[in-house]
Amino acid sequence: MVTATDVPKAALPGRYSSTKITSTWSLVSLSLSVVLSGSPVDAFAPPQSCLPGVAHQFHQRTHVVSLLSHKDQNAHDSEDVSAESHQPSPLPTRRDALRQSVAATAALGFSLIPSSPASALPPIASFSNPFEPKAASSNGGTYVPGKRCTAYSVDATIPPSLIPYRASREAAILKNLGMGGGTPKAPFIEDDVNLNNILNKAVFGSINTVKNAVDVVTGDVDGTNAKSGPNYQSFVFFGANFDDTYTASPEKTGQDNADASLAVGLLTDITKPKVRSGNTALGLAFSPQSGQGALDDYLKSNGSEDEAERALVEGLKAVGADEGLAQRHLPILRFAKKKRFALLALAPELSDLETVQKGGLQSLDSERRDTYVADAQGFIALTQEPKFKLYADKSLLKDYKPSPSEATDEAATKAGQANFFAERILVHEACATAISKWATSRPNSMVVTIAPIPDVRFMGGMNGRVPRVCQHLNPASLVDEEAVTTILLNPNARETLSESKFLRLEIGTAPNNWTYQTKIADYLWFSSMPKVNMLPRMMNEQ
Repeated sequence: MVTATDVPKAALPGRYSSTKITSTWSLVSLSLSVVLSGSPVDAFAPPQSCLPGVAHQFHQRTHVVSLLSHKDQNAHDSEDVSAESHQPSPLPTRRDALRQSVAATAALGFSLIPSSPASALPPIASFSNPFEPKAASSNGGTYVPGKRCTAYSVDATIPPSLIPYRASREAAILKNLGMGGGTPKAPFIEDDVNLNNILNKAVFGSINTVKNAVDVVTGDVDGTNAKSGPNYQSFVFFGANFDDTYTASPEKTGQDNADASLAVGLLTDITKPKVRSGNTALGLAFSPQSGQGALDDYLKSNGSEDEAERALVEGLKAVGADEGLAQRHLPILRFAKKKRFALLALAPELSDLETVQKGGLQSLDSERRDTYVADAQGFIALTQEPKFKLYADKSLLKDYKPSPSEATDEAATKAGQANFFAERILVHEACATAISKWATSRPNSMVVTIAPIPDVRFMGGMNGRVPRVCQHLNPASLVDEEAVTTILLNPNARETLSESKFLRLEIGTAPNNWTYQTKIADYLWFSSMPKVNMLPRMMNEQ
């Protein structure tokens, strides 16, 4: 009988006991089964085959290998047993049993391998491509754009930054405006929003603590005591060009005239507080003041709405208002009529503007000039202030476009620019005066004005003049810069005077104008999600 000792030593590495031979060949058989089956779990399961006898052979080979691997190492003691005690057909040797087992397993494995290309790898060796774009592999290859907010606060940091607000916060912000809370012009000093003013917080933290303690003692914790009463009014300016920019396009919003729809939506939340009943007005910067009669007739009309609106548009057109702008303002006018709000015509007469365009303010009749300018001394002094000079240079005069005849003559260009400047400041002063006159005679009143973006951006147009005019009309007035809120509706980069795709948030940062730095507006509001390359310096979402 052949034993393990009959195996040549050269063919066996290291110690060549029968147990090591058995365990070595068992590992080889198991490894080959794992590779052929595709997974370690399948390797331990009996092979499924439609061939008869295959399963029986597999169990028989497994039983033989198991017996051989657990047999006592002292196999030579069994050789003393007499031949009569053995079965007629002797058991095979370990070498023969292992050789037959490996050969049968290999034959069975190769017979079960499905036909595949030579280059195909088994499933265990398959890997995903780490360089494949996620958009091509997830969501069935369908691109899903990210969700961005549609309301942004322009924080007064240097340079300014954007603070996005969730949709759930928008109504609360607008209702606070309706309560007369206004908008703080100081930058946020909160670490979880931005870190631009962390040094400012460290320096002035103790001062704010003392101020808060004083407010608790006086009972004016929220500052509401100072923002109410006969000497306080609040103002909101909507900057809208009604030009269907990217965020207001019909493709994005599914409707025409998205600027007007957005304005109505904001007005709905602003005017929800009860305090807005009976003391709220809507100012229209596109309508000359002589169109006030047509606006009043529209509010009093009780017949057909179509006929009333047609008569209104015709009446505004007759006094020099743009018919297209009048049509686009109709949703806002309907809202004002439904809520019984007053409508204010704010712009100077078209004939007076033509006079100023040709000869400057000095060519305008003094009586007409006094109609538009209540605070003549403040009107003149404003043009000499460094902050206003920065606004005029960086914003107001940017809209001047010389005529073909002026473009070829430097002197004519300067004269045309001066007349354009005179015309625009007259428009801004006239609108601010009309707004302030209506508001100062009504305690806790509010005026929401619809004006072009160039007339309210960077806080230097009609919105920047209201506090001064209110204090001139009522020396005890509590109206300040925080009582005036400016919201731009669907602005694009060009309308903010940006030379890139990003919105321009500051009027211009330089060492010589650091003190007079102003932001584009208090809020930016969009009808749909703006592009990510429109939003610079965005902070944490609130």
